[in-house]
Amino acid sequence: MERAFAWRPVTAIALGTAAILVALSGAYDYHRDELYFRMLAEHPAWGYVDQPPLTPMLARAAIGAFGDTLTAIRIPAAVCAAVLLVLVALIVRELGGGRFAQILASLGVATAGFVLIVGHSLLTLSVDLPLWAAAILFILKVLLRDEPRWWLAAGAVIGVATYNKHLIALLVIGLAVGLLAVGPRRVLLSPWLWAGALIAVLLAVPNLVYQVTNGWPQLKMAAALSADKGAEMRALFLPMQVLLLGPAAAVVSVFGFVRLWRDRRVRALAVAYPVTALLTVLSGGRPDYITGLMVLLFAAGCVGLEAARPRWRVAGTAALAVVAAGNLFIALPILPVKEVAQTVIPEANQVVRESLGWPSFATQLRTVFDKLSPEDRSRVILLMGNYGNAGAADRAGLPRVYSAHNQLFEYGPPPETGTVVIAVDVIRWAMNKQFTKCEEAGEIDNGLDLDNEIQGMVIFVCRGLKIPWRDGWRNFHHYS
Repeated sequence: MERAFAWRPVTAIALGTAAILVALSGAYDYHRDELYFRMLAEHPAWGYVDQPPLTPMLARAAIGAFGDTLTAIRIPAAVCAAVLLVLVALIVRELGGGRFAQILASLGVATAGFVLIVGHSLLTLSVDLPLWAAAILFILKVLLRDEPRWWLAAGAVIGVATYNKHLIALLVIGLAVGLLAVGPRRVLLSPWLWAGALIAVLLAVPNLVYQVTNGWPQLKMAAALSADKGAEMRALFLPMQVLLLGPAAAVVSVFGFVRLWRDRRVRALAVAYPVTALLTVLSGGRPDYITGLMVLLFAAGCVGLEAARPRWRVAGTAALAVVAAGNLFIALPILPVKEVAQTVIPEANQVVRESLGWPSFATQLRTVFDKLSPEDRSRVILLMGNYGNAGAADRAGLPRVYSAHNQLFEYGPPPETGTVVIAVDVIRWAMNKQFTKCEEAGEIDNGLDLDNEIQGMVIFVCRGLKIPWRDGWRNFHHYS
């Protein structure tokens, strides 16, 4: 018998979580990715060299609707978090969970560290999580109800998800391997499955055309990321599987994996997790790439916890509550900015670490700019080696900001009249090849005693072009 959907408490949890996230959205400052999305939003396209267009599109829509503010750009993230919580409860119901399991899963995901982080700041994973959850929900409807028409809905969601990140391919590969390895293999013969696959491909065509016509930049980007941080990501993979949702949720997820494995109808989804994990490790991808499947395992674990003895339900709920308190402290901007550096938060939450210090960064760039002569100011450009730095300078209203990092390279080269350059974090050999003279003009201090990416960066003022920008611009180009 199908369980009733606990829509009142689940809706209250979802709306309450979104309200808290929006209320806290103006705290701290932009994450560097948000500053980047803000710049990409000015150049709408079918795709960018480092990502598909959906998240920048949402940033553009939010800015257009609510204004160019920190809160505005973060509203889509809060909405995505709320949608995710509803979908998680629906997944639990599909797996046979009742009111207790649905509420527990929604609360557990709502207070999971990584979910709070991507719900507070607009990141590509903010949008990816509800898309994965929706696809998994529809796949469960196929497998558990024997209603193959849901493949059409799953295909539609997978097609749409390709406009946010191509990581949804991991879910597809993991599911395919699971179905082939442990079944039920008969679903592979269903015309509904192949119709769903066709829908996914048709929806993804403009995205694929962009990749083909631009030389598959996403592959180049993935290779660059793997070469840059692949070893680090592989070392962090296992610890992060515990920390992303929290230690208590990780234990519940283990039982969720066992529960899925024991049910022959959905065993393929249990297999999908180690398959996608292996692919992520081999490719040097980030541990959070497969958080969508971790959410499924947690949801299944909550169903198992509901069926357990009362003392186990109490113990599991208490453990989740204790970890949730720590997650709230680490993931949300609760402490005053000046106290953050004195805690473990910057080490545990990279998003917070890279969301602080931008006002000081912009002020120091402005100081260097103001010290230039009127003649130099008329021909100066700002050259930033990182898209976050470029976004911060652009957000601060500094003039003529350029960067050759990722997609921003396509918006250059600078004009040939830009013969005076304020440069930060730029490739040194390219800088020496481009200019006759570069002098140090200061060193970035975020004013918070916080060891983040901008701290200690040297500000250079360079003069005298050795070669035209149209010839030297490619020397500065890099992916990361």
